[in-house]
Amino acid sequence: MSERRRYSPEFKREAIALSRQPSVNRRQVALEIGINPNLLALEAAEVPSKAFKGSGTPRHEEGPT
Repeated sequence: MSERRRYSPEFKREAIALSRQPSVNRRQVALEIGINPNLLALEAAEVPSKAFKGSGTPRHEEGPT
């Protein structure tokens, strides 16, 4: 079974900002940055600070890999 992807808060904010630009196709943005278009659409509707909520640990809090 594959692991869930974890996204940094900065990545989430940038993804949502890109998707909110005028005349930008949200689906194309999602595909270009490597996430599911449905995930971006759902999370873009949320307040950016709550985007991609989950139980994962933010990258800055993870130990060295």
